[in-house]
Amino acid sequence: MIGTIIVMLIVGLIAGFIARALVPGRDAMGIGATLVLGLVGSFIGGFLGYLLFNHDGNDGAFQPSGIIGSVIGAIIALLVWRAVNGRGTGRARL
Repeated sequence: MIGTIIVMLIVGLIAGFIARALVPGRDAMGIGATLVLGLVGSFIGGFLGYLLFNHDGNDGAFQPSGIIGSVIGAIIALLVWRAVNGRGTGRARL
């Protein structure tokens, strides 16, 4: 149990860092926010994997995914976060 939590935290942190590196623009996030971004991305990636491939139907729709799914989900979460906050577009507001 504790090993699973540690692995999820490590994968979440790695996925958050990779997502922040792949999406251009500056984000004022610390390590904790990057970790949360990766964890949220992992569940988004698991949900998308469930919708696209219908794998692990017994686990339910919201499940953690691997590193690739986590990075894709973290990129989606980061773009949604920027769209909601209105930052990262480089355009001036009128």
